[in-house]
Amino acid sequence: MKTNFNDFQLSPITYILLLALICLTPRATYSYSFQQSIETNKFQYVEFKGEVVDNRSGDPIISAHLTVNGSNISTITNSEGEFSLKIPADLMSSQVTISFLGYKSKTVPLSSFSKEYTRITLEESLEVLSEVSIFKATDAKKLIRAMLEKRGDNYFDNPTLMTAFYREIIKKGRRNASLSEAVVKIYKQPNSSAKKDDVAIYKARKSTDYDRLDTLAIKLRGGPFNTLYVDLMKYTEFVFDAGNLEEFRFSFDQPTKMGKRYVYVVDFEEINKSLPWYYGKLFIDTETNTLLKASYKLNVDDRDTASEMFVKRKPSRATVYPVDVNYEINYIESDGKWYYGYGNALLEFVVNWDRKLFNSRYTLNSEMVVTNWEDYTNKESRKDMNYIRPSVVMVDDISGFADANFWGNDNIIEPEKSIQNAIEKIQRQLNRE
Repeated sequence: MKTNFNDFQLSPITYILLLALICLTPRATYSYSFQQSIETNKFQYVEFKGEVVDNRSGDPIISAHLTVNGSNISTITNSEGEFSLKIPADLMSSQVTISFLGYKSKTVPLSSFSKEYTRITLEESLEVLSEVSIFKATDAKKLIRAMLEKRGDNYFDNPTLMTAFYREIIKKGRRNASLSEAVVKIYKQPNSSAKKDDVAIYKARKSTDYDRLDTLAIKLRGGPFNTLYVDLMKYTEFVFDAGNLEEFRFSFDQPTKMGKRYVYVVDFEEINKSLPWYYGKLFIDTETNTLLKASYKLNVDDRDTASEMFVKRKPSRATVYPVDVNYEINYIESDGKWYYGYGNALLEFVVNWDRKLFNSRYTLNSEMVVTNWEDYTNKESRKDMNYIRPSVVMVDDISGFADANFWGNDNIIEPEKSIQNAIEKIQRQLNRE
């Protein structure tokens, strides 16, 4: 229960998301190094690229899920609605389901995908949902309690080995200053287990433009754990659980649909606002009380306290504090059970220097999408994997950018144009060396 600042700052969802600032130094070799474990590909894959847009406006649909039916392969659209999807050749007769909250799901055969570029349109759900009789819940807090009680039944109840793609971007103003990308293996424990999830790096690359960072080297602690800890159904203690619901105010918003599912929308906020406090929206299936998605924020108007929570180390002449902290979690369904599918953490910081007229703004965005998984019941986690700690800082290693086929057959989040431009710039620099 969050009763004072000392208790609050120990929550990994805040403590792990740290902004570490150190005086500028030449490119350093860190004590932690990632090892690439690349296996020989035995199967031929086919890659498709395209976009998912609104059928009326043509606007891109961000974070739409694409799932290959009859398999555990999935991916997500980027901030420009674009996707890339790699499929084993023996699954080319499969169909792909595209879904997004508030839209009708669409199932498309892979045979209809273009080899060059595929444009997929989704139709918005326009049903007058407030009049639908299936919305029977009248007490939002009771609904949340029921949601928490069923978190062991509604989600994967066995250990699962997940393959995921992780991307971490640091921007100064609007310009990219650091880019980290990795394929990771997640040993995901069921919600009913007290065991924490383990993460291992499969392959990774990172480049930092220290000249653009000026007099600061900004590093984000936690790596993939930052996006893993937003899983409200696994890590209930970080925001709310059955024991502290009285500390929150819950209320119903306008309901929505996801495909054929009717969805409650519940707004929540902490009542005690003497410390940085959480607020946001929960999207809950009406039939099973399953949390399908959550988007929430941490109010950081109390700059001094928020700075203590997030800033691990900084120069004495600088004042550093967060001005915007956002989290998102999406779950995916498989055979009636749901699992962690996508997590996002977005933080914006201000840096004020003594005797300087203007401040600097930095944005730290980390996201992770599960692209494949397998049931790991009665299996031991591999000892030869490159496991990382929740306090990890992704290490500079630009060598992976020189390999045009670095990701092999692993699915990734299609890089948006600014990221692709940054990657191409790094590759040009490597070619000149």
